Amino acid sequence: MTTMRAGWILTRRELAHWRREPWGPVFGLLFSIMLLLVFGFLFGGAINVPGGGDYIAFLLPGMMALSMMFGVETTATKMAADAGKGITDRFRSMPIGSASPALGRVGADMTNSAAELAVLLVGGLAIGWRITSDPGSAALAVLLLLLLRFSMLWIGIFVGLTFRGGGATAAVQVLVWPIGFLSTAIVSAETMPAWLGAVAAWNPLSATATAARELFGNPTGLTGGVLADHAVWLALGWPLLLAAIFIPLSARAYRRLRD
Repeated sequence: MTTMRAGWILTRRELAHWRREPWGPVFGLLFSIMLLLVFGFLFGGAINVPGGGDYIAFLLPGMMALSMMFGVETTATKMAADAGKGITDRFRSMPIGSASPALGRVGADMTNSAAELAVLLVGGLAIGWRITSDPGSAALAVLLLLLLRFSMLWIGIFVGLTFRGGGATAAVQVLVWPIGFLSTAIVSAETMPAWLGAVAAWNPLSATATAARELFGNPTGLTGGVLADHAVWLALGWPLLLAAIFIPLSARAYRRLRD
């Protein structure tokens, strides 16, 4: 059996689990919608967007990028659970490629992420957010968001295989929450102290959020700087760099499970 075919079979296994126990993905979707409503309507009236523009239009692409990052916690937890229960060991005893279990996880989580992104798009349109660019640019924005999620998946796989049990969840929470909010997902870097804004501007999440805003035709909240001028290229380069680092690290962590 080829590695890709085995990966597809394992993807279907994960999706079958979600059909029987749908509450995890459902609560993940509800959490993203809750954050959107809280920041959009509870805090949004007090937030000004540098350069002008509606805050909801600024917020939506940032929330999409944030949801792509938050999904790394589920990935790490599931990988750690499979390794801890010996399921990964059973996979390794089968005549399938060593990459197949990770590919199965990637396929299932990317499917879930696409559904989550679709829900946010529809929810955003329902509360007044609009895409003002052409369809090609909007499609590229969606692809860049999914590319960010793809790179985050491999970080989650690496963490799940390295920190087993509850340690995986704790490690991801320590990683995701500070990085997620120390970005331009919710507020512009130009509203932060200069040193903090510089850190936020070089956050990979900020690149994807800014690129998505630009491609959707929404306000970016930036009036100048490297991120404002090269957001699309940075949104492409950061995930590719992260994937190039963490795919080999994940493969190494998988091999070390034998030790």
